[in-house]
Amino acid sequence: MEVSTGQIVSVTEANQNFSSVARKVDARGRVLIFRNNRPAYVMYGVESCPLDLTDDERVDVAVRRVLKRHRAALEGLSS
Repeated sequence: MEVSTGQIVSVTEANQNFSSVARKVDARGRVLIFRNNRPAYVMYGVESCPLDLTDDERVDVAVRRVLKRHRAALEGLSS
């Protein structure tokens, strides 16, 4: 796996600035997270994740996104 320096972040940075790390994932496809100066984790976006997801799992991810984005509106409709 080739990794550029722009794809490397520390665990501390990932913990304190998750949204910044997520933007890097969006821009670069993946980010390598180091702990104690060693690679510890790889963060991928769902769409670019190399894991094979079933159709049901993909639907579950999509539904969670929609519910998260529109929760307040959906709760207003149910009242």
